[in-house]
Amino acid sequence: MTQYSYSRVSLFNDCHYHYDLRYNQRLTEIPKFDADNPLIIGRALHSGVEHDVTTAIQDYFNEFPVLTDAIIEESMKLEILIPKVKEFLEQFSDCEFIHEYKIDHDDFIGYVDLIITAPDGTSMVMDFKYSNHIKNYMDSGQLHIYKDRLEQDGFKVKRLAYLFVPKTSIKQKKDEDLFHFRKRLVQAVEESNLTFVPIEFKEMESVYFLNNTRKIEKTTDFSKRNNSGNCFSCIPRFAPDYLEIITDYKGDMIMQLPSAQRRNVEKVTKRVIWLYGAPFTGKTTFANGFPNPIMLNTDGNIRFVDAPYLRIANEVTSTGRVTNTKLAWDIFKDALFELEKKNNEFKTVIVDLLEDTFEACRLYMYEKLGIEHEADNSFKAWDMVRTEYLSTMKRVVHLDYENIILISHEDTTKDVTKKSGDKITAIKPNLQEKAALKIAGMVDIVGRVVADDDDRRIVFKSKDYVFSGGRLPNLPVSEIELDVDQLFDVYDEANKNLHASKNKPKSEENKDEPSRSNENADKTEESNTPNERRRTRRNSEDSSKTEKVDTEEQSVDEEKPKRERRSRKTEDESEQKEEKPRRQRRERKPVEDDTPPGEDALAEEEETPKRTRRTRRTRD
Repeated sequence: MTQYSYSRVSLFNDCHYHYDLRYNQRLTEIPKFDADNPLIIGRALHSGVEHDVTTAIQDYFNEFPVLTDAIIEESMKLEILIPKVKEFLEQFSDCEFIHEYKIDHDDFIGYVDLIITAPDGTSMVMDFKYSNHIKNYMDSGQLHIYKDRLEQDGFKVKRLAYLFVPKTSIKQKKDEDLFHFRKRLVQAVEESNLTFVPIEFKEMESVYFLNNTRKIEKTTDFSKRNNSGNCFSCIPRFAPDYLEIITDYKGDMIMQLPSAQRRNVEKVTKRVIWLYGAPFTGKTTFANGFPNPIMLNTDGNIRFVDAPYLRIANEVTSTGRVTNTKLAWDIFKDALFELEKKNNEFKTVIVDLLEDTFEACRLYMYEKLGIEHEADNSFKAWDMVRTEYLSTMKRVVHLDYENIILISHEDTTKDVTKKSGDKITAIKPNLQEKAALKIAGMVDIVGRVVADDDDRRIVFKSKDYVFSGGRLPNLPVSEIELDVDQLFDVYDEANKNLHASKNKPKSEENKDEPSRSNENADKTEESNTPNERRRTRRNSEDSSKTEKVDTEEQSVDEEKPKRERRSRKTEDESEQKEEKPRRQRRERKPVEDDTPPGEDALAEEEETPKRTRRTRRTRD
């Protein structure tokens, strides 16, 4: 029997077509790594309410391939909003909290954000919404269906309510630096208020839900789009990006690739890997060690490898006085077309370098559009270039070969500003950012190749500012030697972990807004986990221990350079006294408002003694 969730039925009512793509064809959706992604924010918010802020922020960071300034700013909002929610819940201190209770019936599945059970045994069902659009939820049948289902599980539900956590969406002004923008952002979030909205129970909502499930069972034609007129997936800006579908820049489907066969999680039949690193770290040589490889090479770095290769570069030919040029992107697509025929004995396809293929795609589109740069047609040129490139890369990852290897150089030219104001260098592939995030969602594993003399390794996840990602979760190790056999072992172990993780509850159900239910629909329909109750009181001690350990480790990682500088200054106190007058003359910055937004008292105490000396001098 099919298990229906509220979001699944809502998607059917909004759009038969996108319901069919998600639930009948079960296409693979490429994740969106926007800093304000409501699904990611919602999971972090629930983690903070159930555990603590430190856990929530780290969980939030772990959702992204690499940190950006926008992600830091969203984390600063969470640091303010989570304590507000916890303070609101203090009025129920004599009650028992059950977080993310899973309703797992034969015909229904859902996750309840919070059940508050009073001493008299009655319960209130509370659903958190990270939204300012309160009116959009008043006609939702979600809580009413939950009440009926929870009463079947033995709960005495007497009250239903939404708790709206406000969204703060302000942008940095053109003449505003990052420090003052974040200060204004923190002030706006601090001034925002939660909204608690009780809901009157409507018993007919469960009847409507059952009628809709019967309608789904009888439907055979799913071609109708935007039935309700509210389908966000039908708008190109919000449309889900499926790995198996190639679209144009308007969002219209050009072709649909064959859906990948379901693989045995105990045995890997295909690997899609993206490796990046500094030049001369051994990436190409490592890829050469895969079985029966063919290299689509762009930089001519094939002198030390023996694999067959195709040169991806412009070809210039002359016929008499006529000179003809075949662009590199045309050659790349022709090679891809031949590989799709499968009339060869290759088992591994290597694209080296990925960023060169993106530049080749840009030049191809320049000629096609008759422009010299995307800015010449800023309304659509950027989207057309990126769509052409990503559509072709979908064909690459769908090639029917055992191994697909993508290789890039790394880029260390961009900094990320932490909430403390310190800058840290982001390490990521040398590819345009939006394209890189999409590629990260297409591959199984993203690994950074690092070399220290003869010690060469693949690092999968080390720091938040180091780009990582991929669709294969639960990697058993954070790094391995640059060895093909070890990488195969990582794949096998990760797939076993993926199989085991199906018995764990997930919290992706019903975290989306009604207007976007089709975009953030529940992805855990087939979980076989029995009902579980995660109780706050039982986990309070463990969460507090985790918070202490995480805080200590984070402070060590982030403050290590500062401590080294302070230790060097402390070694010779006599030199400090001699230099004191000069340091006083150099300090001309005002004392007022010198603390970056988001910093707490502990961070102020860990700063260098300059601020203390300024304060004493001011008093004198």
